[in-house]
Amino acid sequence: MPLDPPAPDCPSRRRFLRTGVQGLGSLALAGLLQPSLLRAAPASSRGVLGSLPLPQRAKRVIWLTMAGGPSQFETFDPKPELARLDGTPMPESLTKGQQLAQLQGEKLFCQGPVFPFARFGKNQTEISTLLPHIGSVIDDLCLIRSMTTDAINHDPAHMFMNTGSQIAGRPSMGAWVTYGLGSESQDLPGFVVAVSTGKGRSPHPIAARQWSSGFLPSRYQGVQLRSQGDPVHYLANPAGVTRDRQGADVEAIVALNRHQQRHAPDPEIEARIAQYEMAFRMQASVPGLLDLSGESPATLEAYGCQPGDGSFASNCLLARRLAERGTRFIQLYHRDWDHHSQLREELPLRAHEVDQACAALLRDLQQRGLFEDTLVVWTGEFGRTPMAQRTKGTLGRDHHNKAMSMWLAGAGIRRGLVYGATDELGYAAVENVTTVHDLHATMLHLLGIQHDAFTFKFQGLDARLSGVEGARVIRDILT
Repeated sequence: MPLDPPAPDCPSRRRFLRTGVQGLGSLALAGLLQPSLLRAAPASSRGVLGSLPLPQRAKRVIWLTMAGGPSQFETFDPKPELARLDGTPMPESLTKGQQLAQLQGEKLFCQGPVFPFARFGKNQTEISTLLPHIGSVIDDLCLIRSMTTDAINHDPAHMFMNTGSQIAGRPSMGAWVTYGLGSESQDLPGFVVAVSTGKGRSPHPIAARQWSSGFLPSRYQGVQLRSQGDPVHYLANPAGVTRDRQGADVEAIVALNRHQQRHAPDPEIEARIAQYEMAFRMQASVPGLLDLSGESPATLEAYGCQPGDGSFASNCLLARRLAERGTRFIQLYHRDWDHHSQLREELPLRAHEVDQACAALLRDLQQRGLFEDTLVVWTGEFGRTPMAQRTKGTLGRDHHNKAMSMWLAGAGIRRGLVYGATDELGYAAVENVTTVHDLHATMLHLLGIQHDAFTFKFQGLDARLSGVEGARVIRDILT
């Protein structure tokens, strides 16, 4: 069957490329090569919100994820009574009928904190002696000891912490924030992720769906920068391909996509255009981002890192550099905190890998004038049980969702505050009980966004990050 002739207003591909390149080529290429030549920010850097309904205390977020579920009993929640009852049966009144992970049906025994606690700061806040550097900045933190979550296994718990839902396919918090606010950077993504791994056992994988854009336009998904080797694939041009030639190719592809968008509008075409342009700009911006030659030896020593070592410490330094360059949401994962066994042997290693860098990041943000408008969050995906778990003769703790500890610092956060508490054995949060939805609502509030009015129509419903279960802003922890 013969093909239909082209429509009169549809030029041939050759003619379209020739006339399109000649017409807008110089302007588009100039904008890609040197965005400062164009006054307006590209659409990809702008969010959907215009004037914000609330005062914006935080301009950006650095979210530090301790993947695997760090034990609060060996980090931030001392329990003298649990220590006194160490080795005795766990009171059935606390655990009967409760959801457990691997300890379901087992005989349950109290396990006191394995490592000692000490008092730090002017408020004499008790935290583990495994974290002396964080102890040195404890007066700059708000420590929450009453966080809870709905999930009790790793992947759904990460999904819940990142998206507010245990079901895959919802947008991550970084995607929500960049969708609403855009990015202050024109040549780096608004949402960047970096993953490091502890030098211990085989950690659980971290899936890219944890930083997905879900049902939001795909240009808002997180971009992972690899900790070692090329930070992103295809960063360098092939041999013989100049930047001008690469820019012309990108310009031609963008022109074709815009032509398609005019004839068959589709939000994903706009996302594709934005991603092509961002990828081209990243070829110039990412090498400079990762060039640490301008960092002083004192700074590298403060973080405890070496350029290119792929460590959590290096990623913390990368987070500060991204914050300086306008990235809106920066999420760092450090894996291997899942201590069902070898708690005595492994947890000190994980603590050592993050302790110095976390404190250095906070001090560095303060010295550079970024602390007051950067929200820093430190958390896992759930807590651990006050009951012992014995695996192959070694001590561990099981997953636990009724109590966990975390901390926040920076923009709008009260310094030196300990908020909430668990019962005397640390089984459940009992004072100022806080949920993940509350945490998300508070984060959006500090960013100037009204959490219960920030929605996206999906499957006929007004979906939102903070859920529909009555999330509240945790105002007691705000200045």
